[in-house]
Amino acid sequence: MLRNKFLSVLMAIVSISAIAHAQSRRMRKMPPAGQPMEIQLTPYKTTMLGNGKDTALISVKIIDRDGKEVADAKEHITFKIKGDAKILSISKTAPFNTPTDSTYTADITGDCWLVLQAGPTRGIIKLDAKADSLYTGSTEIHTVQPGVAHKVTNVVYQPKKVKDKILGADISFLPELENQGMKFSDKGTPGDAIEILKAHGFNYIRLRLFVDPANPKGYSPGKGFCDLDHTLAMAKRIKAAGMKFLLDFHYSDYWADPQQQNEPKAWVGEDFDGVKKSLYDFTVKAMTELKAQGTAPDMVQVGNEINHGMVWPDGAINNLDSLAQLIYAGVRGVKAVNPSTIIMLHIALGGQNAEARFFLDNMTARNVPFDVIGLSYYPKWHGTPVDLKNNMADLAFRYKQQVMVAEYSQLKQEVNDIAFTVPNGKAVGSFIWEPLSTWEGVFDRDGKSNAYMDIYPGIAKEYLK
Repeated sequence: MLRNKFLSVLMAIVSISAIAHAQSRRMRKMPPAGQPMEIQLTPYKTTMLGNGKDTALISVKIIDRDGKEVADAKEHITFKIKGDAKILSISKTAPFNTPTDSTYTADITGDCWLVLQAGPTRGIIKLDAKADSLYTGSTEIHTVQPGVAHKVTNVVYQPKKVKDKILGADISFLPELENQGMKFSDKGTPGDAIEILKAHGFNYIRLRLFVDPANPKGYSPGKGFCDLDHTLAMAKRIKAAGMKFLLDFHYSDYWADPQQQNEPKAWVGEDFDGVKKSLYDFTVKAMTELKAQGTAPDMVQVGNEINHGMVWPDGAINNLDSLAQLIYAGVRGVKAVNPSTIIMLHIALGGQNAEARFFLDNMTARNVPFDVIGLSYYPKWHGTPVDLKNNMADLAFRYKQQVMVAEYSQLKQEVNDIAFTVPNGKAVGSFIWEPLSTWEGVFDRDGKSNAYMDIYPGIAKEYLK
């Protein structure tokens, strides 16, 4: 999900060096709270059928530096499309022009709704919204032409149930922060970040794993943070603290998200069977080494935010059969080492119900075995809390699997109230994304716990029963 994060809460998908750069950007003079600063585009579908008919609804808002809507803002906005699509309508606005160069303009007051129609070809549609003195809003939509579904296996799989509720945190940045000399404390008492989180009710830790992050174009050039060795060391700390562990496979050397799922350098040039074998082998190796030291993950994500596919180009969402086979290779790798491990499919579609159903229907039609549906939820990209609640409820009744929020940051109480009260007995819980250092972190920049941390004991008391 390499998306433009709120300037006030840093970028989500960045390395530590990029975080420092983002912090410097925050030091620039910004308009005061309540004044327009950025155009926010929230698509309610980021995968569309390339049939010349399918449409996507996109929310357009003007927000301030805190990400809050400026309801009375009046702006002249220019919308620019790259790709095979056109704007059908923009509601709550003056009439907009429709020239032939895919550039549209409109005078907008407050929020409005834009309807985008895909053309008849497969590809990527990029929509930008610009106005004088405001940060540009952008979104990206993939158009697909699904074929006949082919099953990856004929074995009937009964999803496993997560018995205990999860209040989790992704703290994969921890070794990097500690390497920089960051120390953590709670109410003046120094302590290990993992132990402090546990003391405030957290019971699960999530770690991302790259294939070769140390390579020059990897996540951590020359240092290899979030490689297998660092993951092994962190897994020991997690288990020593008496907590459970979710392993998040990024089948890439770099961030894997809806806008980039690039195959590892070592796999480039392999044919599809070779890529499947490499993915399986890497999964088995990681699982084997973790199990050998007594830290087998309790849950595994086979890919990270894979609603646009993974291991591009072979597993792009355009290639649904190939994507299903790659996911199945990962599942087989996990189960070959530890059959009891829970499998999550993670999609970045907290409030996008139609697209979530498209992805899950296609994986179900191909008989991909998994246990938990994981959703990312960031309001800027995934809609309102009501959108999240309605989506989770629908998925809980529609599919056999349990449903959880696998990533979030803002609206901590609201998100957890939704995640822990999913109907039909399908609630699992949540994982907050990188609360040690980014966004609305539960520690300040000097490592001291803050008011956000104080929210969690109450959540744990209410929901971890």
